[in-house]
Amino acid sequence: MLGAMPRPKRSPLDIVRAAAEVWDGEQEVGYLARMFTQTSLPYRDPGDVPAWGRRNGDLSLTVQPGMTTNFDNKPVSIGYPYGTMPRLILTFLSTEAVRTGSPEVILGDSLTDFMAAMGLAATGGKNGSLTRMRNQSHRLFNATLTIEYKGDKNRRIGAKLYVASAYNIWCGADSEDGHPSLFTSTVRLSDEFFNEVTAHPVPLDMNAIKALGGSALRLDIYAWLTYRMFSVKRETTVPWGSLMVQFGSAADSSDRRRRHQFRRDFTEALKQVLVVYPQANVDTSDSGVVLRPGLPHIPMSQGFRALAH
Repeated sequence: MLGAMPRPKRSPLDIVRAAAEVWDGEQEVGYLARMFTQTSLPYRDPGDVPAWGRRNGDLSLTVQPGMTTNFDNKPVSIGYPYGTMPRLILTFLSTEAVRTGSPEVILGDSLTDFMAAMGLAATGGKNGSLTRMRNQSHRLFNATLTIEYKGDKNRRIGAKLYVASAYNIWCGADSEDGHPSLFTSTVRLSDEFFNEVTAHPVPLDMNAIKALGGSALRLDIYAWLTYRMFSVKRETTVPWGSLMVQFGSAADSSDRRRRHQFRRDFTEALKQVLVVYPQANVDTSDSGVVLRPGLPHIPMSQGFRALAH
């Protein structure tokens, strides 16, 4: 899914062809804030609900949509960021923050070029990719994210943050030459988000992100595996029930049919991720996903290992 408009589904052969570029080409390094390798945003629009949440063990993420006031002086929800587009935007913002060391990010041509590198043509118009990007970035920049860790019965650790503290997104017509444009668009990352991504950046292979595009679940599994492959120290089985809570689904995990459907969907997406990331030391079993110590997709220096931890 790309925003509200799905892209054509990629067949296993499409993934293999894209993976060949990952295997044969030089790695282009991007980054993602560690928190988004452990938790993630909605896959589909949750609708008009006050909050949406996802849990990964003792760590939880709660998302609340931003609000605006309409012309009748009534507050209305801006809506939730969901699907692949906000994930790509977060990867872009995280990469720029680490690359430049500045919380000020210029969108403009740099984001247009990034979208093109990810296989997304920058198209204008009502249903164009730039329109969807503007919509999803507006939702993302206004959402409130609450992270809470409950691993210690005598202590609770949490933080509330916004991705952006200020933004100026061009919403007018395309540029004078008729090409889609995001010129003059800027965003200032919040101190909390900027500090998180620069203190704990997780390196990703941007060619892998491109190969796995079109599926928010594939992107989430790839980011999760990239982080876990350098953090896991011994064989660990993550139960299917825990994976369903973390990745999946607002569906009742006690529903046997839905559990089986999630397992099938996750297993298929995992197979496609492993085509692109064969170094991941991962198997599936009746109990869950078995992780063994393996290689991160991007070789890490000791300094980056310390930061990502």
